[in-house]
Amino acid sequence: MRGLIEDCDLSEIKPKPLASVASAEHVSSGVPIPKAMRIRTFSPDDWEDFIEEWSTSLSGAYVKVRRFGGSGDLGVDIAGFTSENGFQDVWDNYQCKRYDHPLRPSDIWVELGKIIYYSFKNEYLPPRRHFFVASQGIGTSLEKLLNKPDTLKAKTRENWEKHCEKEITSTAEIPLTGALEDHFDAFDFRIFTSKSHVELIEGHSTTGYHAVRFGGGLPPRPHPNKPPTTPEETESRYIRQLLDAYGDQLGTAMCDPVALEAHAPIKRDFLRQRERFYHAESLRNFARDTVPEGTYAALQDEVWHGVIDICESHHQDGFERMRTTLTQAAALSLTANPLSSVTKKQDCQGICHQLANDDRLTWVPDNG
Repeated sequence: MRGLIEDCDLSEIKPKPLASVASAEHVSSGVPIPKAMRIRTFSPDDWEDFIEEWSTSLSGAYVKVRRFGGSGDLGVDIAGFTSENGFQDVWDNYQCKRYDHPLRPSDIWVELGKIIYYSFKNEYLPPRRHFFVASQGIGTSLEKLLNKPDTLKAKTRENWEKHCEKEITSTAEIPLTGALEDHFDAFDFRIFTSKSHVELIEGHSTTGYHAVRFGGGLPPRPHPNKPPTTPEETESRYIRQLLDAYGDQLGTAMCDPVALEAHAPIKRDFLRQRERFYHAESLRNFARDTVPEGTYAALQDEVWHGVIDICESHHQDGFERMRTTLTQAAALSLTANPLSSVTKKQDCQGICHQLANDDRLTWVPDNG
């Protein structure tokens, strides 16, 4: 080996040019690691978190999804149920493994044995599909075997005594004889298959965790809906607060939005405030699909902390209090929140109306 190094002409070694992909971002943080390669570097905790996040992408395909694991899991890791009958109806199993190597046939014999044995014991119906999911991917030999169910069955029989008989449960030996062998012979091995890293990433990309886990920014944000002509019931509290604020400045009670017809400038303001509220509502809906749960609530809290001192200071009337608070909201810098890149000034102002809708902000306090 030493001779090979000494004989190598380093002048002939030319790195692959990056000019075609170079950017300011690459200079500061390097060329991005492909997502499929990044999964292979996950620590045990990161892998568990990733699988937990990915499992939420399955909810659209099932009535419910449940995560199991640990001792007594009966070979079930993540179960997707097609009805409320759970294991006693059609269901799919996702077996997630983390090893320092691509998954091999020797890694799965006992897992096959558990599914066969516990379905024989009527702990559950055999799953419709059983997917192997592995942090280092599925090895070539195993992938080939999963594509040949008859061969997989024969190999499982051959390996039962060595890998299954004493490993399925620590409380008893499970020989492949009698009624269990009959169940084995009738078992459909076509249910066993795998999920690739590309498929995992595709599923994970539909969750609110993807941008935080892998970076790359948030997807484009849809245009917000226009406010309906007739306010929705969900708008009632912040609209009541707006009417109180207008009435406080005008010195007359505003019973409903119709009363604004006689006050053109106030009505224009009212329409602007409703647009801002719907702008913030669109951001809330966007957040549900693109960032982890609680991210939008954290943004609301940040806006609240940024405006509450202004809101609760002295103002000549409720309308002035609202306008000053909204001006402060538009000036906030919210760079720490994952939604900051898609949050606009009108979102921050609309969040104030969401907070008013929840009585966290009040334009006309009881004590004036």
